[in-house]
Formats: sequence, structure tokens, C-alpha cells
Amino acid sequence: MAKTKTSFFCTNCGVEAAKWVGKCPSCGEWNTFVEELVRKDSSSHKVVIPGLDKNKAKPLLVKDIETTSEARIDTACGEFNRVLGGGLVPGSLVLIGGEPGIGKSTLVLQVVLNMHGKKTLYVSGEESPKQLKLRADRLDISNDSCFILSETSIEQIFVQIQQLKPDLVVFDSIQTMSTEVLDSSPGSISQIRECAAAILRYAKESNVAVLLIGHITKDGAIAGPKVLEHIVDTVLQFEGDQHYMYRILRSIKNRFGSTAELGIFEMRQEGLREVINPSELLLLDNHEGLSGVAISATIEGVRPFLIEVQALVSTAAYGTPQRSATGFDIRRMNMLLAVLEKRAGFKLAQKDVFLNIAGGLKVNDPAIDLAVMSAILSSNFDLAIEKQIAMAGEVGLSGEIRPVNRIEQRLAEAEKLGFERIIVPQANLKNTHLSSKKIKIIGVKKVEEAFRILFKNE
Repeated sequence: MAKTKTSFFCTNCGVEAAKWVGKCPSCGEWNTFVEELVRKDSSSHKVVIPGLDKNKAKPLLVKDIETTSEARIDTACGEFNRVLGGGLVPGSLVLIGGEPGIGKSTLVLQVVLNMHGKKTLYVSGEESPKQLKLRADRLDISNDSCFILSETSIEQIFVQIQQLKPDLVVFDSIQTMSTEVLDSSPGSISQIRECAAAILRYAKESNVAVLLIGHITKDGAIAGPKVLEHIVDTVLQFEGDQHYMYRILRSIKNRFGSTAELGIFEMRQEGLREVINPSELLLLDNHEGLSGVAISATIEGVRPFLIEVQALVSTAAYGTPQRSATGFDIRRMNMLLAVLEKRAGFKLAQKDVFLNIAGGLKVNDPAIDLAVMSAILSSNFDLAIEKQIAMAGEVGLSGEIRPVNRIEQRLAEAEKLGFERIIVPQANLKNTHLSSKKIKIIGVKKVEEAFRILFKNE
């Protein structure tokens, strides 16, 4: 009978230690070691994957390695393909993380059911086949090549994979999988690390694409050791507010494409719908004549769209004024308020300022600065900004409007949605071809110039 012992693992990097230590000697994090029960001779065991080539790899010269432009697997979902970089790469390992109930399983099951002609295996360690059948009926998608397996033992799963020989395998979720090699419970660091390594070995040697669904912690990081994110080829984050209908799929790591891509979905009763043109959904026509609303042309990844920035400024009811921002960096908002007071002369120190990005989006594009400041001033003076005017510009600490990237894409998006005028940095007009633009482009150098254009009646 094998003896058992306890070992300590770092939850951040996964390094093993014989005793508890306060600071991890590998990654330098504090208080990250947890105790787990492992088998003493587990190091000499490895998960057996039936059907794989047992031959050892040999070193090859770079010039002797043959490369082929292998076609990607089309997932029949344009937004999913966009974030992946054009589709699933055979032999790749993709990890999808997100909050509980955000729709990870719905997204993956919908993608799998839409892949007609591809034999897929959906391995679920959390739900029964009947539960998945009910979800598939709600999605109303028929598929004759999708198989469901409710199992948590990685050895038994590989036995079924060897018999089925699928083109795509989904593990929902990696935290529920376990191997008989280790005695620790499912979800522990050692189990996640060993199972992920076995799945990676299977994906690379069999050239089969694998999707992993992972849980996240309270602070938004993917649960388990950090080595899990290093093992996989692609890390996708599925995020959004459960109180809003929109969901965003971001690429955090991608060995086969860009991490700047972004996919937008709309959650409906019958599943997730791709949002091809998010600008039309993020802009509402009911803000005409209302103060505190400004439209900004922003870029997320390589996709341009227009968003609605909302602000509310009121006299502080108590001694300390409140500062609150939803979907925007609160520290950057405080910086812009300081610029307004120091460079433009607007006194907002004794007023509450609330900022919101409509639609539940989180925007990091600095080109939204001008719209944020304009919305704040619009609410402060209770003056509405003209409905048919958009803006894009980064604001510096001296009050200057700094140039932004991809200005032509922003102009084209504003023109497509019917905007008549757009305020942009003067520096962006030098190398921009404006002859084909029907929208009137106004270049400004300082925030004061933009405010004179927006608030003529002030």
C-alpha cells in the first residue's frame, strides 16, 4: 500500500515545498502556500493516455522542420473566430474563464452545436447529460455529431476519447477533473496541474483542439495555479455584468493570434447572439435635450464603435464630495477633474461627480478622455450637447488634446451612424485623408477650444 504524505503548493506559481513558508521562493508572493495530501510515489507515475505514440522526441534542426499552413477549424461563430484569430487551431489548448453564471457553458455548447460535420465530445464534470440536453433544447440547435460525457476521472475520459476519436474535445470544467495518480481532491493545485499537463500532451500528440472551461477567483483571476495559464495556448476571458444583456469575450493570451481582439455577444432567452455592430446597440436616441451625455468614438482591439458617456454632477450634500465611475478608471477621472480645475478654470472640488459608460462596458481607450470631460461639464452647467456630434481625443495634463490612433476608422464609424460633426485632435488631421469623408471634422488643440464648440450658449 502506497504511503501518503502532505506537501505544500504555491497557489500562484504551483511550486512545491516540503514545509509551509511565508514567501514563495519562486514567484515572491506572500501567504500563497496551501497544504495538500499527495501520494508519496506520485512523482514516478504519469497519466496514461491510450493510443498516443510512445516514441521519444528527438532534436531537429530548424531548417529540417517542415511547416504547413494548416487550415483552422471554423467554429461557425464570427465573434468567437475573431477572438481566436480566425478559428480553432488543430492541436491547440484554449482556456475560457469567467464568473459563475456569466454564460461560459452556454457559449461553448452553442459553439459546439453549431459545428456541423465535426465530431465533438463535451465532457461535463458539473452537469448531467439531461441538464445539457435541456440547455441544448433551449438553444434550439440540432447536431448529429455532438457527444456528451458526464465523467470526472481523466483516465476514464481518455478511454472514451480513444474509442470515439473526436475532432474537438471540451472539458467543463478543469477544476472538476481528477486523476488516480494523485490522492488529493479535485480542484486542488496538484490535480489541476497534472490533469492540464495530461490534456496538453494529448492535444499536441493527437493534433486535436481542446477547450477548457475554468473557474475564476474573487479578484477575477483564473482559479488554480498560475502554471495553468502558462500551459495553455490561448486564455479567453468571458466577462460582463449579469444585470446587463451584453457579454464580452477578450483574449488575454493567444499564441496563434492577436490579444487585441474583442467579441461582443447579447444574452437572450434562446442563447447568445453575436453583436455585429455594437454601436447601434450602445447608442440610444432618447438622450436628445438631456445634459451630461457625450458620444465618443473608441477602439476596442481593432474594432471601432461609438459609446455613450454619462455624467452627473451635483452639489455635495455632505462635507466630502463623492467620486464614482462605472466602466472607467476612477483614477483617470480624478486626473481629468484636476485638469478641468487647473487648466480650464472650472471649480468642481465641492461637487459630487458620477460617471457611467452605458451598456455595462469597461473602456480603457484614452481617446474617451474628451467625452468624459465634456459630459461632466454638460451636467455641471445643465447644458445638453448636440445630438449629432461625436468626439475622440486624449487629454494631457496641460489641457492639450493629444492625437489618437486609428483616427480614420473612428471617422468612418461615426459617419456610418449618421453623425454630422466630430471633434478630433488637430494633430490627427495632418496625415488623414479627408476628401472622401462626408462628416464635418473639427480639429482642436486644447480642451478650451472643444468646450467653446460644444457649449456655444454658455
